[in-house]
Amino acid sequence: MMAMFRSFVSASTQFRQQQQQQSSSGPGPLAAPPEAVESQFSCPICLEVYHKPVSIASCGHTFCGECLQPCLQVASPLCPLCRVPFDPKKVERSSNVEKQLASYKAPCRGCSKKVSLVKMRSHISSCSKVQEQIANCPKFVPVVPTSQPIPSNIPNRSTFVCPFCGARNLDQQELVKHCMENHRNDPNKVVCPVCSAMPWEDPTYKSSNFLQHLLHRHKFSYDTFVDYSIDEEAALQAALALSLAEN
Repeated sequence: MMAMFRSFVSASTQFRQQQQQQSSSGPGPLAAPPEAVESQFSCPICLEVYHKPVSIASCGHTFCGECLQPCLQVASPLCPLCRVPFDPKKVERSSNVEKQLASYKAPCRGCSKKVSLVKMRSHISSCSKVQEQIANCPKFVPVVPTSQPIPSNIPNRSTFVCPFCGARNLDQQELVKHCMENHRNDPNKVVCPVCSAMPWEDPTYKSSNFLQHLLHRHKFSYDTFVDYSIDEEAALQAALALSLAEN
């Protein structure tokens, strides 16, 4: 998963450099887009084609406007991709990317029909082939085989309870949105429900700035990277490796 993400970032950076070279050489016809053009115009956060793209002036990285919004709510925002601090007042609508979305087409990953990138999201949501692929996705299989029995008392790490008001069944993104909309000015110190569900975290530790912790610490789901069928010590080592890679 991390290798795929690095490949995605590298491809996006190369394509952005090509765009800059083309724009500096003067007006002319659009060059043929590279292979896998849809991935070149995908948001690094949601991994879907850009929707209302915005760019950070200091580092040049582009995201969907809605995807970047949570980062703009903290006092000292960091770019979700390169972790460089940026001024939220210097985040601008990326009109150049919007024009390219309208200019380029890519095959639907379900029916293979060529669709304008600007319409790709709406097409995929209604494409029967894509929906069929989603329904037939294979179940998760651990990468590393294990002879140990899978524990039956694994806590719920998919949905969480709001530590402020007790609202239930919130995934990580919904928890961020709920807290930003309803508890932005709540001064209470609370236990992070995401951390407390992890075997290596202190379930009693209260964060003094829970919203900033939520936005900066939980930028991915642990379940994406950690196989909990292995023993707790191995899970702790995996979490430590992820933490080092994050920093």
